[in-house]
Amino acid sequence: MRREPIFNVPQSVLWLLGAFIAVHVARNLLPEDWDATLLLSLAFIPARYGGHGAELPGGVVALFTSPVTHMFVHGSLTHLVINGAWLLAFGAAIAKRAGGARFLAFSLFCGLVAIATYWGFHIGGLDPVVGASGAISGQMAGALRFFLPAVRRGDLALFRTHPEVLPLASVAEMLSHPQTLTVIGIWVALNFLFGFGGSIFAEGAAIAWEAHLGGFLAGLFGYGLFDRQAPPPPPEEGETL
Repeated sequence: MRREPIFNVPQSVLWLLGAFIAVHVARNLLPEDWDATLLLSLAFIPARYGGHGAELPGGVVALFTSPVTHMFVHGSLTHLVINGAWLLAFGAAIAKRAGGARFLAFSLFCGLVAIATYWGFHIGGLDPVVGASGAISGQMAGALRFFLPAVRRGDLALFRTHPEVLPLASVAEMLSHPQTLTVIGIWVALNFLFGFGGSIFAEGAAIAWEAHLGGFLAGLFGYGLFDRQAPPPPPEEGETL
C-alpha cells in the first residue's frame, strides 16, 4: 500500500510562501523610515489612480506594480503567519490539482480582482492596502469547488493527497449545499466583523474586507477557467477499484 507523506507541499506554494517571508524579513532589517517608504511604495493606494500617483512613494511606476506587489507585503508577523497557514491549506490543494503555473495565474487573478473590488469602494482613498489575503480568499473559494465532492464521497483524504481525481462542483451545486452555504456564511460574517471592527493583522496599513470578498467571489466563479483535472491514477498492483 502506498503511503503519502504527511507534508507534501508543491514547490510553487513553497516559493510563494518563501517570497512572503523574504520580504517581511528584509523589511525588518531596514531602518524604520526606509521600511515605511518601502511599504508605501509596494502597497496599493487608491489615490494613485486619482491624479496623485507621482506624488506618492513609488511614483508613477507603482501605478502598474502595486496591484501585484501589495500581495507580497504583510503588515505584521501575525498577518503573515495566518496568510501562510491558509496558503498551505488551500493553495497547496489548488497547486496539486491545477499545477504550479495555473495555481500562480489563478492566485494573481484573484488578487487583482480583490484589489479592484477594494478600489471600487475606496476611490481616492489614501489608506495603504497590503497582504495576499484577497488572493488567498480566492484560493479558499476555488478549493471548495472540489472539497465539496470529497465531502459527498466521504473521503476527505483525497482532497489532501489526490485532489485532481475529484470532480469539480458547479457554482450552482456550491450554493445549494447546506454545509457549503454555512461555511461561506461564516466566512462572510467574519469579514464584515473585520471591516467594521478593525483588523488585528496589520500595523499601519489597511486589510480590507472588500478585498477579501472580491477575491473570494473571483475564486468561486473563476476557478473553472484555471482548472486542470487529471484522470484518476491507475490502481497499484494488488489493488482494485
